[in-house]
Amino acid sequence: MDTDAQFMDYLKDVDHDFTGWDFSFITGTGRMQTQLLPWSYGSIAKTAIQQSKIMLDMGTGGGEFLSLLRPLPDHVYATEGYEPNVAIAKKRLEPLGVKVIEFVDDAILPFDNGQFDLILNQHESYSAIELHRISSSGGNIITQQVGWTDCYQINDKLGVPLNEDPLNEDFQNWCLEKALEELEGSGFKILESSEAFPVQRFYDIGALAYYLKAIPWQIPDFSIQGYMNELYNVHCMIKEKGYFDVNQHRFLIKAEAR
Repeated sequence: MDTDAQFMDYLKDVDHDFTGWDFSFITGTGRMQTQLLPWSYGSIAKTAIQQSKIMLDMGTGGGEFLSLLRPLPDHVYATEGYEPNVAIAKKRLEPLGVKVIEFVDDAILPFDNGQFDLILNQHESYSAIELHRISSSGGNIITQQVGWTDCYQINDKLGVPLNEDPLNEDFQNWCLEKALEELEGSGFKILESSEAFPVQRFYDIGALAYYLKAIPWQIPDFSIQGYMNELYNVHCMIKEKGYFDVNQHRFLIKAEAR
């Protein structure tokens, strides 16, 4: 197959279904791989769950991650702000006794003051003040966040400025230092924190196109036709080098409400 025909064939992957937060179409086949982090959010979360009586999982997606952390406490809530995921999360989590709630505003969560002794938050936005309000005294929050420089090499190659959306100014310069400052200023004691920039590798242009369709915030106006030339240049680079590397931006915080 010549380069042009192979390129167009790969781009058909953008039409493959994506549901919940499941990238197995490209990760299960090894077409996209990610360097390991120096911590395990799942291990930290599972240990904390064993000591919890009432917990919240913020931004549960389709409930894939939370469902794997069983046994869960007697009282578990999960929030999800992306409407297509809500029904998926309810189908997966409600049989496990989890109450799934759709919400749209980080600053107004539908929970009581001091309701939770544990809040999990993986790659979900939040209001530090609101987290403190719904945390019990001595309650823990554990969050793994995506930093603002995440996969910036994709933007460079496609010629799109990184995180310059005026409707999402809070994400600009979002990093460990800024998050720690906000949490401490809202009444949390930091128990542990870490930041890392692991490599994420794409082995073909179809995997990259599929990924960009699934995460529209990276390239907000992404379409195959709109970025055909840029995608072809990346395809040629992959053909020559064997892969396209980008750097994720991740940080982890565990904190206690005072």
